[in-house]
Amino acid sequence: MPRRVDHEERRRQIADALVRTAATRGLHAAGMREVAAEAGVSLRLVQYYFGTKEELLLFAMQQLAAQFAERGLRRIKQITQIKDTVGPASPRDVIAAVLTEGLPVDDERRTFTIVYTAYLALSLTDPALAISPLVRNSNAVIDVVAAQLRAAQAAGDTPAHLDPDLEAVSLLTMSAGLGTSVLAGHSSAEQAQAVIDYHLCRLFPASRPALCPALAFRWEDGQVPSWRSAVTAWAVAAPMARLIAASSEPGWERVKTAAPYWRPSG
Repeated sequence: MPRRVDHEERRRQIADALVRTAATRGLHAAGMREVAAEAGVSLRLVQYYFGTKEELLLFAMQQLAAQFAERGLRRIKQITQIKDTVGPASPRDVIAAVLTEGLPVDDERRTFTIVYTAYLALSLTDPALAISPLVRNSNAVIDVVAAQLRAAQAAGDTPAHLDPDLEAVSLLTMSAGLGTSVLAGHSSAEQAQAVIDYHLCRLFPASRPALCPALAFRWEDGQVPSWRSAVTAWAVAAPMARLIAASSEPGWERVKTAAPYWRPSG
């Protein structure tokens, strides 16, 4: 009896091969032939599942986003287990998981940042890689983060005068900018985490002093001015943050199930 082929699994394997190739050789070098060789399949099979490289790229980006969401969900669950709490994670824990997941401090997150940033850069000059299929409905991600902040305000854990929508945009953009800075070697992972912790303590002052000890940045001599100047530049260069994070279990699921707006329109 012929073996039944899992077509979705095959598509995922091919997309994984593209990501591995792009992470080590650059997205420009991840042609259909190179991906086929990395996946250990024929070029014809790659073309059977993906008619064009652009279609393969978009599918790979969708898969990267789903993997990002799964890691974030695991991180949230780990936080609740460490705290030995029952019920859903707190807004602070959820947002902390989202922001920390954006730091490229291990192979998976480094690969995500490299490939996603490369795709974004290419899409700015290649009409075939228009970013619009990826950003469609991306405001829903910000809405989820803002909803967590509103819940915290209702519980008295976050200052009432803060604007949840603006804070959500700021947090996600900051996270992506910090990720880029760590990737480029402009800051260490510890420095980036310190910035995240600082902003979480600003938004959730009720968590002090248990979660907000005195935050002392350990800059090297002469580094502070360049760091402060770079933060603004990193934030401006990081619109991708709006696409890759969600801050609650339903939110993470929305990333994984949002396939329609990750695909080419038309």
